[in-house]
Amino acid sequence: MDRTPGLSVRFKLTLSYAGFLMLAGGLLLAAVWMFLLRYVPDRAMLYDPDVRPHGVFPVRSVLLDVFAPRAAAVMAFLLVFGLVGGWILAGRMLAPLTRITDATGMATRGKLSHRIRLPGRKDEFRELADAFDMMLEKLEAHVAEQRRFAANASHELRTPLAISQALLDVARTDPTQDLGETVDRLHAVNTRAIELTEALLVLSRADQTSYAPEPVDLSLLAEEATETLLPLAERRGVTIKTSGDIAPAFGSAALLLQLTTNLVHNAIVHNLPEGGTVRVETGAGHESVVLTVENSGEMLSPRLVSTLTEPFRRGVERIHGDHEHEGVGLGLAIVKRITEVHEGTLTISPRPAGGLRICVQLPAPPAHFTKRTSDQ
Repeated sequence: MDRTPGLSVRFKLTLSYAGFLMLAGGLLLAAVWMFLLRYVPDRAMLYDPDVRPHGVFPVRSVLLDVFAPRAAAVMAFLLVFGLVGGWILAGRMLAPLTRITDATGMATRGKLSHRIRLPGRKDEFRELADAFDMMLEKLEAHVAEQRRFAANASHELRTPLAISQALLDVARTDPTQDLGETVDRLHAVNTRAIELTEALLVLSRADQTSYAPEPVDLSLLAEEATETLLPLAERRGVTIKTSGDIAPAFGSAALLLQLTTNLVHNAIVHNLPEGGTVRVETGAGHESVVLTVENSGEMLSPRLVSTLTEPFRRGVERIHGDHEHEGVGLGLAIVKRITEVHEGTLTISPRPAGGLRICVQLPAPPAHFTKRTSDQ
């Protein structure tokens, strides 16, 4: 932003210090006049007015003649002292701000690894420097995550394209190749590429927090998600159980439905080969609403569980070779991002009997929105 050049903060502080010092000096001289000189008699002795006496006599006119030039000299000294001292003092006071400005310039040029690390005890400048360091740390981590995500996304998108290219090359060079089988494999690879692209678009939309919030009932979203995925659960021999009370939330209905659908889908896909179960439960408290999804499955280590929300992490230990509905590794990453957008918390923990327990906790909506949802 272009601005008209103005006085520096250091110069303004210098003028402020000098002006305050001059004001204090003027008030002190006024106090001397009010409480000292005004009580000195104008003529305390008789003398010949044609002959000026030598020396200083306690007479107001004489004291004024002696006091006025010295007072002027003192004020001049205070002015110079205030300007010089104020300039030095302002420079020392604004030194931390200079370091913060330099760090900001380095961050603008893309150097996010630099930290201010302002020494000394806690004050306003150090609080600002610490907040700026924390912002740089989060920004650096976010940029690194985005770069890693872009690299992983490029790799994931390149894989189906490379497979398609290989299938086409084989079909072109081998006349005896079964074209029907090739078309089926190409269709499966293309479907997977489309699913990955759609997941990337959903994740991109979740990163854009500019949505129109509205009252949402998580229990209704859970029912809709389970009904949509019920055919998939039946094909895989998984039983879905839903329970819970009305759970009014406040946010984007589309994003929260995507969150619920991803959780139920993951719970169905990453389950036991036969006789698996999925439990979906909703609840509401005074300050939050909770959506919980549990599924049976293999025993999972806490180390593996802690990485499941990273993009393109599919939990390979839980996959049994059926890749039809395996997913693209973005399901829980999307869930995590949607939860963050709604200022909620996501908790993932392994079940003692095997499988996962995923809990999404969102802030409760204002009272008037809760009443409106219950009336509906």
